[in-house]
Amino acid sequence: MWEWFQSDTLWGGVGIGVAWLVTLSLLLAGAVGCVLPVLPGHLILLIAAVAHRLMLGEEDSGLQWWSFLILGLMMAASQTLELLSGAAGAKWFGGSRWGALGALIGGLVGMFFMPFGLLVGPLAGALVCELGFARSKFRPAVISGVGSVVGTLTGMGLKLAFGAAMILWFFLDVFLIG
Repeated sequence: MWEWFQSDTLWGGVGIGVAWLVTLSLLLAGAVGCVLPVLPGHLILLIAAVAHRLMLGEEDSGLQWWSFLILGLMMAASQTLELLSGAAGAKWFGGSRWGALGALIGGLVGMFFMPFGLLVGPLAGALVCELGFARSKFRPAVISGVGSVVGTLTGMGLKLAFGAAMILWFFLDVFLIG
């Protein structure tokens, strides 16, 4: 079945130039998505690699099968680090477990209120949980909230670095490894 799918005229009619145009467009969209929280950047980068392999075939694409595993692992690691970074920042700045949990929940809720919710969510979550559940005083609760914002910004930087690493891996595998 897979051989039929790849040999169908849809894929067979795609030239190398069109395949590279589609691949580079997806890589560019993925890179933008690593900066703008509205687009799923890492997922688009993985889709670019899959589309490249589908359009050019196993031999001509230069991509090895294990590259998809590496790209998938990088995508998962990036998303996990970004999700947990607000909680880690709250904890790093001296917050309690409640503040870290609040930053995590605030980050999840904040994703629905892009783009400002990505920073306000962890801050509000850490602040509310520190004051409400950990019974912290106002100043330590604010410090924990600020730590969640610092952690979230660090997570965004890591997300960008992982995106760059995914693009670099793609080109290394296509031109040097594969």
